[in-house]
Amino acid sequence: MRMYWKEHPKGLDLALLLDTGEEVNLGGVREMRKGIQAIAVTQGYDPGRSVKGLGSMDEGKEFVLGFQPWREFVPDELEVEEEIVKSE
Repeated sequence: MRMYWKEHPKGLDLALLLDTGEEVNLGGVREMRKGIQAIAVTQGYDPGRSVKGLGSMDEGKEFVLGFQPWREFVPDELEVEEEIVKSE
């Protein structure tokens, strides 16, 4: 099982690769005209799971990771790989 940031045309996606080979999107950070936006996957409705107007992509990544969205899929602690995976 792996967790990593993956390139997206407008920013990054946090992805979880399950042992079955299925890739699950856990959130993302996007560079938009009005600033950086971040959104995390949550179980159920949570209006606080997204934010706009961040100052950097790193702030967006920290926001998404703060929700620990992988806990829905994996009970153990996982580390995010440092290297960003290029989109295909």
